[in-house]
Amino acid sequence: MRKLRVASRRSELAMTQTQWVLRTLQARHPNLEVEIVPVVTKGDRILDISLSKVGGKGLFVSEIEACLLSGEADFAVHSLKDVPATLAPGLQLSAIPKREDPRDALICRSATSLRALPKGAVIGTSSLRRVAQLAAHRPDLRFVPIRGNIDTRLEKLRSEGFDAIVLAAAGLHRLGWQDAITEYLSMDVCLPAVGQGILGIESRADDEQLNRLLRDIHHPPTADQAMAERTLLAKLNGGCQVPMAGYAERHPDGRIWLRGMVASTDGRTVLRAESRHLDPQSAGELTAEALLSQGAGALLESTAADKPAR
Repeated sequence: MRKLRVASRRSELAMTQTQWVLRTLQARHPNLEVEIVPVVTKGDRILDISLSKVGGKGLFVSEIEACLLSGEADFAVHSLKDVPATLAPGLQLSAIPKREDPRDALICRSATSLRALPKGAVIGTSSLRRVAQLAAHRPDLRFVPIRGNIDTRLEKLRSEGFDAIVLAAAGLHRLGWQDAITEYLSMDVCLPAVGQGILGIESRADDEQLNRLLRDIHHPPTADQAMAERTLLAKLNGGCQVPMAGYAERHPDGRIWLRGMVASTDGRTVLRAESRHLDPQSAGELTAEALLSQGAGALLESTAADKPAR
């Protein structure tokens, strides 16, 4: 096997995830040689603006896909929640490893839970999805955008007057920082982003030798979850500019149970739907249809129209 090059963002979390994938591959293929190609994406460069205001899809992916298509890298490790529903032509998700904890995590400066936060508490998050759902649950809370790597945001919690911040539990787990978590948010309170906690391994579709090797770390149950959630995303044409969420799990009876959510940015309107189906794609389509039948299309259009022009 030739020496492989893997593209990765430069953040500590991205590198940790990439190195985990490489160790897992090399445990199965001890002679495998891999070089990491660090990439700075648009989402990494623009840190003073909320992602919802930056605009466009693939803020953390486009430059990496360009590296794959040019041959500068052979495959890439992504956080799947950053990956648009449609990939660049010629590329595919060749492997999806087992999912980490998909939940959102609340990290408080002094409170012991979401419920215990004082009235008017300041929450740091740039996620419209989190703001909408938490505002629906606690309309008294105040939300302030916060950007940066996980360690940067944890430092801002201590230094910039936030009462709490919200992060993906998966990232904290992968970095070994789970002790920082005050509370795991219930999915009834805050449904996660599509693909949260899942890694996506992207490569060129015609690289058959590499793609066979990558299948060694593929986890079909997680891939089914990803398929259901990403079908929902595609059918709703969602992205970071609109508050939407989706989480799928396989029931003991074999059916995929998919829950979906679309909301207004202020949390005053929250639409929820779910479906159960043996086929992941069908579960995604049915949940999307149920949300659209409740008026999700108009809500998504109005939310996108509120986004400032650039």
